[in-house]
Amino acid sequence: MHIVIMGCGRVGSALAQALEQQGHTVAVIDRDPTSFRRLGSSFGGRRVTGIGFDQDTLREAGVEEAGAFAAVSSGDNSNIIAARVAREMFGVENVAARIYDPRRAEVYQRLGIPTVATVRWTADQMLRRLLPSGAEPLWRDPTGGVQLAEVHTSSSWVGHKISRLQEETGVRVAFVTRLGEAILPSSQTVLQEGDLVHVMMRTDEVDKVEAAFAEGPEEEDGH
Repeated sequence: MHIVIMGCGRVGSALAQALEQQGHTVAVIDRDPTSFRRLGSSFGGRRVTGIGFDQDTLREAGVEEAGAFAAVSSGDNSNIIAARVAREMFGVENVAARIYDPRRAEVYQRLGIPTVATVRWTADQMLRRLLPSGAEPLWRDPTGGVQLAEVHTSSSWVGHKISRLQEETGVRVAFVTRLGEAILPSSQTVLQEGDLVHVMMRTDEVDKVEAAFAEGPEEEDGH
């Protein structure tokens, strides 16, 4: 996958190096060309000097071929504008923006942009937003037979009840992270865009659960 990163500070440079090591092609945008020194001489991706929400700059970085875009500059407003341009103008599927003001998180989430607040930022969280696939284990019982994991959920589950998700996948939904807050869902809770679903499941059924979450709900009779 080709991934574009806006901002070459400590976060952006660390992300770029980690993604390149995973075999992805990476382009990094920053208005200060000296910031690219953080990437090191071994970095093989593109270094693009410019403003991250400028369309010509984004095109130079290869956004039209990108599968993911990360906005991790030092400015909240720049990050959210760039993320929206990447998604709305260029149709990038996986977009994430880092923010410094957690009070703005809900506003940004409602715009459809997953955000990672600096106070609880980790490279794993940002990578998870850019490369959402499979299950990310959070806890295992001492025997290793049961685990709590965040499982990537197909957008086709949006609008369906938690009860249906549990019935068709055979898992127990432990909690859902919505707009940056953890909620304990009831059987009537309906999945919304941007929800992160955390489930309890048997370790030997992880592959089956991942597939069911990725495929979406079964077609109902008469549809």
